[in-house]
Amino acid sequence: MFMFKLFIKSRNIFTVSKFSKSAILLSNREKMTFRYPDVKRDNTLIDNYHGIAVADPYRWLETPDSEETIDFITKQNAITSPFINSCQYKASINRQLTKLWNYPKVSPPYRHGDKFYQFKNSGLQNQSVMYVFDELNGEGRVFLDPNTFSEDGTVALTHTSFTLDGKTVAYGVSESGSDWIEIRFRSTVTGVDYPDILRKVKYSFLSWAHDHSSCFYAAYLDQEGRTDGSETDSSTNQKLYYHRLGTLQSEDIVVVEFEDPEIRSQTVVSDCGGYLVLTPVKGCKNNLLYVCNLKDTAITGKLPVTRIVTEFKSDFEYIANNGSKFIFMTNHGAPNYHIIEIDFENHSEENWRVIVPEHPKDVLDWAKPINTNFIVTCYIRDVKDTLSLYAMNDGSKFMEFKLDVGSISGFSGKREHTLMFFGFTSFLTPTVIYIVDFTKFPIKAVKWYETVLPDFDPSKFESHQVFYNSLDGTRIPMFIVNKKGLKLDGNSPCLLYGYGGFNVTVGPTFSASRIIFMDKFDGIFAVANIRGGGEYGEKWHNAGRFENKQNVFDDFNRAACYLIEKKYTSSNKLTIQGGSNGGLLVAACINQSPELYGCALCLVGVLDMLRYHKFTIGYAWKSDYGCSDDPEQFQYLHAYSPLHNVRKPIENAQYPATLLLTADHDDRVVPLHSYKFIAELQYKIGRLYDQKNPLLIRIDTKSGHGVGKPTCKVIEEQTEMLCFMQKSLNLTYTN
Repeated sequence: MFMFKLFIKSRNIFTVSKFSKSAILLSNREKMTFRYPDVKRDNTLIDNYHGIAVADPYRWLETPDSEETIDFITKQNAITSPFINSCQYKASINRQLTKLWNYPKVSPPYRHGDKFYQFKNSGLQNQSVMYVFDELNGEGRVFLDPNTFSEDGTVALTHTSFTLDGKTVAYGVSESGSDWIEIRFRSTVTGVDYPDILRKVKYSFLSWAHDHSSCFYAAYLDQEGRTDGSETDSSTNQKLYYHRLGTLQSEDIVVVEFEDPEIRSQTVVSDCGGYLVLTPVKGCKNNLLYVCNLKDTAITGKLPVTRIVTEFKSDFEYIANNGSKFIFMTNHGAPNYHIIEIDFENHSEENWRVIVPEHPKDVLDWAKPINTNFIVTCYIRDVKDTLSLYAMNDGSKFMEFKLDVGSISGFSGKREHTLMFFGFTSFLTPTVIYIVDFTKFPIKAVKWYETVLPDFDPSKFESHQVFYNSLDGTRIPMFIVNKKGLKLDGNSPCLLYGYGGFNVTVGPTFSASRIIFMDKFDGIFAVANIRGGGEYGEKWHNAGRFENKQNVFDDFNRAACYLIEKKYTSSNKLTIQGGSNGGLLVAACINQSPELYGCALCLVGVLDMLRYHKFTIGYAWKSDYGCSDDPEQFQYLHAYSPLHNVRKPIENAQYPATLLLTADHDDRVVPLHSYKFIAELQYKIGRLYDQKNPLLIRIDTKSGHGVGKPTCKVIEEQTEMLCFMQKSLNLTYTN
């Protein structure tokens, strides 16, 4: 068992007689110093990038199941767990968080065939349960319970897809948080599964043909080696398959494949059932557009497709069609997106027709058909969701629903339906579900279900939005949430969250752990809507891509400066948090401005920007980051890559207390990023005399990138992050 010593560099020395978790006890937080595990550095491993030598001493950590890597994991957890467990408030924090988390959670109801379906969680169930209802407001019964898939809740339901008649459902199952899924089939009439199982499915949803017995899905059936989520091999050469219910997967027909191994198939059967719409994607933005007439095609091999869009220049998302006239949401010629019509029988671009024009400021986030001839749209207006109805034929605006400041958290409705449902949430509002009945006039959204938390009083808190200037003068929006009556004297702890990438908008959403932070620690929660996201459309996204990525870090650092200058907090009370691309954000910011922050929570981060594209689906992120194989792109990647920019802070400053979080089955952002980065931090920073703040990593097991994580693990992880903040910043906790 690995053990470590704690040294206090002062006259009042705290002596440890036994190297156990008691070694974490602190007599003076300002004086604490850690001795980290000795981690092998292979200084002979040097890569040549376009004439520049770059060392990679921890390359051996890229082998996840080697004895050395397993030993590394064991030793790292052996110093992290005692530090977190020594938080004297841990049991209370966990108890309070569990208590607040224990409230019913429901999704909007979904209609399939003559039944309604809804996901429900009684409060602390590890996975939400799917119920079926004969009538909308009737008594439901359990249809699909993922909690029965495993004893520990680590097997999750990823998605469902129903046949048009609602008599069969395909459902995806994932183990330990992996992106790999297994598709199973169940009769909604008998509740019994069919013997069909589709394996090696990844980054794909299933689309049913209108014969109710065959479907299309994408898979990596040629993938060799392990496919359990613990591997690091790239997943390439995805193919589109056609499956007939009642047959073996080995009999499935390859209907579409591409010469480029990085292209992934995105497919939907048109709402009329007569066409297969393909939107192949390479990377995480822009897609091609192909169509196949299913009515005139016997599926025995490769499908004959008509190529409408043949270059990766824009995004196209299918909404509906009237015969050969198809309606798409696209940013083609419209950075904020608009809705257009393309006649596949006369599809040259000069014949495309704009139905709903681009809004000059608001960004179209999604659009769905409803009630035969309406399109319901969600626009983002200064990072607040709005919901409107447009006529499908001429794009005239019918109405806009009145909503508070917040986010749409779910939608249910189809073109043939006269009912639609949507969920709404905000920083202080758990989910509220609204129903819209198109048979009743005037058409309006009526509250159908409201979540009530018995131990939460939203009137104690307030939220508001501010705008601040980034380094180049760009105005950046930021939400700030706190208790009412907060005194702005710089003494409040603050948690600043950011993402800044891949056209993702971070809107107002409810979080039990953040409520605990604000309530029990008198904390402030802030979200900086920095560039790289989708808050203001494609221009905002592009301002944080490729060579512009530094804007993202500048925006976030300036958010911290604003909070400090306006006396919401001070640097020694400020924690930053981000996950995935947001983990890259956090790591880059503590490298560039360590003096700004007291604590950093870096979750499942992309941290080796020179090699990220070599693992699992990393190559798809080249559309946002670029690639070190390119000489010009290498220059800016090398300039900010967290792994390659760990340096001693100037003027005797120190790095903030830093906790990296990763998981052994994260096959989206593989854990080697976090392994290599923490090794580099502990080697270059952890040994410095002035570095008193801890530099630790939490490595979870039977977990992935986050999707499908059981409630027990979520609460445990949130508890430990709050404990790390409390210990590192010596925060006052009110029980």
